[in-house]
Amino acid sequence: MTIPAEVRQALEAALGVTVVDSRMVYGGDINQAARLTLRDGETVFVKWNPAARPDFFRSEAHGLRELARAGAVRVPVVLAESDSPPFLAMEWIEPSARGRSDPASAERLGRQLALLHNCTADMYGLEQDNYIGSLPQPNSQTRSWVEFFRDQRIGAQMAIARREGQLPPAREAALVRLQEWLPVLLDDAAIRPSLLHGDLWGGNYIIAASGDPVLIDPAVYYGHREIDLAMTELFGGFPPAFHNAYQEICPLDGYEQRRELYQLYPLLVHMNLFGGSYATHVDSVIRRYVG
Repeated sequence: MTIPAEVRQALEAALGVTVVDSRMVYGGDINQAARLTLRDGETVFVKWNPAARPDFFRSEAHGLRELARAGAVRVPVVLAESDSPPFLAMEWIEPSARGRSDPASAERLGRQLALLHNCTADMYGLEQDNYIGSLPQPNSQTRSWVEFFRDQRIGAQMAIARREGQLPPAREAALVRLQEWLPVLLDDAAIRPSLLHGDLWGGNYIIAASGDPVLIDPAVYYGHREIDLAMTELFGGFPPAFHNAYQEICPLDGYEQRRELYQLYPLLVHMNLFGGSYATHVDSVIRRYVG
């Protein structure tokens, strides 16, 4: 399969350069992707999805630019994005031949994530909604983290689960109880809005040939920094050197008691996308906090 003609033509018009070669890139669950070589010799990564919502790639491009402005950790440079046809073009990041085996790169990522989390705002959320995976992620801004996490993270996924038949009465009642307990489980006064990647599992960072960690596929917003850390531990892929380096800059206090609570959000997302064992994991987390 090659890049669709309408995507190639729109990309060439946006960049003002002809595509001379394209090679498919595999590994994503949602979109199709290719590595393009342009006539001027530049190499570009492009992904597209004809079924994507009109603002899908525009939202991702906005998130990448937000992370880039922070200047804490490298992200791919956005070259072009389009709603119709839906695509996103970025610089090609040549991966390291060593993969993630270099402890120095893991340490650098830990330090850089800590610096990213030190970029703060006055309110939780973002000036626009975006997506986590293929699901909509509301980001209406508020000054209360408990309110934001209750309504726009747990509550929003409950609404999707209800539509998808993933919210039987017992699970819904337990999640409502958990929402009611959030003011006890989370201390609003001790939390500040930090800039988050928002979907920081092991597949959403790479190590470049230069050794630089690079964050990709963000679901950016301002929230409690422990959300990102809980995600790194949910599916693995982040070595101890990463966590140790992070804590050297941003020590954690009481995180272990909140870790599974914050893993509940991505678990609800995965339950709504894939069902299966994720529903069992969701129920297990709820029981830990509300019995």
